[in-house]
Amino acid sequence: MGKKLAQSRKPRLGKEVLSEYVFRPAAHAAVLVLAPLRVPPPVVVLASTAAGLAGAVELARGHLVVAALLVQLKTVLDNADGQLARLTHRVTAFGRYLDSECDLLVNAALFAAVGWLTGSPLAAAAGFVAITVVLSVNFNLERLARGFPASWDTSVLGRAYGLMYGWQDTLIERFVERRLRGAGDEARRAYHDSATVGILANMGMSTQLAVFGVCIAVGHPLWFVFVGFAELVLVGALFVRRESFVNVDREVVLDHR
Repeated sequence: MGKKLAQSRKPRLGKEVLSEYVFRPAAHAAVLVLAPLRVPPPVVVLASTAAGLAGAVELARGHLVVAALLVQLKTVLDNADGQLARLTHRVTAFGRYLDSECDLLVNAALFAAVGWLTGSPLAAAAGFVAITVVLSVNFNLERLARGFPASWDTSVLGRAYGLMYGWQDTLIERFVERRLRGAGDEARRAYHDSATVGILANMGMSTQLAVFGVCIAVGHPLWFVFVGFAELVLVGALFVRRESFVNVDREVVLDHR
């Protein structure tokens, strides 16, 4: 079981602690059942989406504990689809796009439910924007640290991904490239420091939804909006810290690594 779990892990520079030690092991138990049945990973994505949307409906109806549990089920299944794809060698661009787009749909539904339940739609919308920005920065800085360019294809889901996420990927990539213009490979590695990547990793989707679930379960879903704002402040502080690695000549100071 341990070997298969290792094979199904997504290679990342930063470790999302809650995901690695709680949700991924739970998801792996589901994967061990699904793999022999040859369940396609996109089916698991749709099941995860259904759980998340059901959680949003129950949240809007005021069934807080049920909603919190459904959100955690969504997280387990969200981890399971990727692990199943990697373990069974069925990783595809289709699955990647479907997963990303369904995640955004579920997040939008959950925040809409918060706005409906609390009578604070503007605050909920602001929270959705804040969490979306945090998740985008997390994904893109990890991607750039690994040297992967932004990419999507011309399929229907690929075009949808470009519409939803492509501009975010491009914007962050251009910002980083501007800051590192003229820098060498060693300087770039220093700028993409492990501390920043590691901290951002722990603002990943699994952790976000776990915290959201706690806020829902204790009867204060709107608290998660303030969590999103606090995370934005932390992201800003991390960027200021990264800027300290660049001197007035726009050269990375390696001894700050």
